[in-house]
Amino acid sequence: MTTLFTTRPAPASSKLVLATAFLGIFLLNLDSMAMNVALPAVGREFGGSTSALQWIVDAYTLMLAALLLSAGALSDRFGASRAFGAGAAVFTFASAVCGLAPGLGELIGARLLKGGAAAIMLPSSLALVRQAFPDAVQRARAIALWTVGGALAIAAGPVVGGVLAGTLGWRAIFFVNVPVGIVTLVVLARTPSSPRVARPVDLLGQVTAMVALVALTFGVIERSPVALGLAVVAAVAFVVVELRVAAPMVPLGLFRSRAVSVSMVIGFVVNAAFYGLVFVLSLFFHDRLGLSPMAAGLLFLPMTAVIAVANLVSARLAARYGPRVPIVVGQVVCGLAMVSLLWAQTGAVIAVLLVPVGFGLGLVVPSLTAVVMGEVAADRAGMTAGVLNSVRQTGGALAVAVFGAVGGLRVALVVAVVMLVVATAVSLLLPRRFTAD
Repeated sequence: MTTLFTTRPAPASSKLVLATAFLGIFLLNLDSMAMNVALPAVGREFGGSTSALQWIVDAYTLMLAALLLSAGALSDRFGASRAFGAGAAVFTFASAVCGLAPGLGELIGARLLKGGAAAIMLPSSLALVRQAFPDAVQRARAIALWTVGGALAIAAGPVVGGVLAGTLGWRAIFFVNVPVGIVTLVVLARTPSSPRVARPVDLLGQVTAMVALVALTFGVIERSPVALGLAVVAAVAFVVVELRVAAPMVPLGLFRSRAVSVSMVIGFVVNAAFYGLVFVLSLFFHDRLGLSPMAAGLLFLPMTAVIAVANLVSARLAARYGPRVPIVVGQVVCGLAMVSLLWAQTGAVIAVLLVPVGFGLGLVVPSLTAVVMGEVAADRAGMTAGVLNSVRQTGGALAVAVFGAVGGLRVALVVAVVMLVVATAVSLLLPRRFTAD
């Protein structure tokens, strides 16, 4: 039986590409997790309401989700390595701007800029990995290691954010991205250039997609029926554009693949459950338990730390039993843990119950990503990665909007569990083995 450890070792150039992508995903996730535990501190300084705090999170996530669609095509068009470098440079600059923001409006604006840069980085980093590892099993392991970069940042984020917010202030959370960004650019300069694939940019599709996502999120956060109506109109317009344009940003034929369609649903649900839970728990720890940013960050540490371990376990399980096993098992474990959280009353109990949540989610993501990447040709990797991650980030953005609007940790948990039950059932439609190249 083939396992991850019986394939031929990857060449040194591929490993360097993986290291670059690893640093990039680390950079993206460190900021988002560190920011969550610092939200109460930002609210105190700027006098922001709960909706304002939601916008601090969603300004980044929305821009990331919306631009990921065309960012994948741009990654293919200009070459993944060039696109990744441009995104990393802008992200590093925007991090410094966030740290210097004099007010809430400026902070949200800088977060929008960061989200746009992250949109370029995310699919291009995954495309770099896809291009560097043509073998399906090696690619699954490489994607798992790429995911570990994000997992390590997620693990470090709450503690780093809590320590920095409690000692140097919340602004230091953004400044910590600057040296990481510089190192990423230095490593990238030593990697081979990626090939370019001529792809036109679907501007009308991008505009309609962005209007739909922004209007939907605005409508939920601000409870605006007009915005929700605009979101529906823009979404219909997006589908019409993609069906009629010669070179669509999101070829709807991509969803003819059952594996791709099912993976998109699961990706949406998993991100919604995770990011929505982190957002409401951050507020719960501060408002209900009266914890400091540092104490809140430490409560997240057991959950986030185990994600990296689960990512590696996921790759090994997928290589031996196929990707469907870790995806299904991960969602079941996560859902059961969230049910247990309904009765949790103290920070210590919540921290313990968050461990299986993190482990379950950590099992899902690497195998899910490998399934999608295995369904497409290498020259479409950037576009497909953009669609997948756009769907995932949309799930996170909408969860923050919905969970913040409904209020209450337990209501958010019930919604998350129901979504996970549906997604787990749908997961049974996934293939048992990786698609052969």
